[in-house]
Amino acid sequence: MAKELNEETGFKVSVKTLIGIAVGITTIVGFWFAFQGDLQVMRNDIEDAKKLPDPVIDRVEYDLKDQLVRQTIMDTQDDVDEIKDDMDRIEAKIDKLK
Repeated sequence: MAKELNEETGFKVSVKTLIGIAVGITTIVGFWFAFQGDLQVMRNDIEDAKKLPDPVIDRVEYDLKDQLVRQTIMDTQDDVDEIKDDMDRIEAKIDKLK
């Protein structure tokens, strides 16, 4: 049989459950306002960034970056050569052990 819901229908809820519901609602509302605040900050940052002038890279900066990249490549090549030498020595020792 289905129970009929009316004005006189009652139900029991413990204090612990009510406190849990209140904490849950408070947490959700707090996250909502924090999220809205973060969105507003991001919107302001975007608007500020739109007002900034375009970055200018002068020739000296470009040359320095190019030199740094080239030096990094050369250093990497030196490291690879050292690793190859180490591998050759390891292979020679392994062959000697056989």
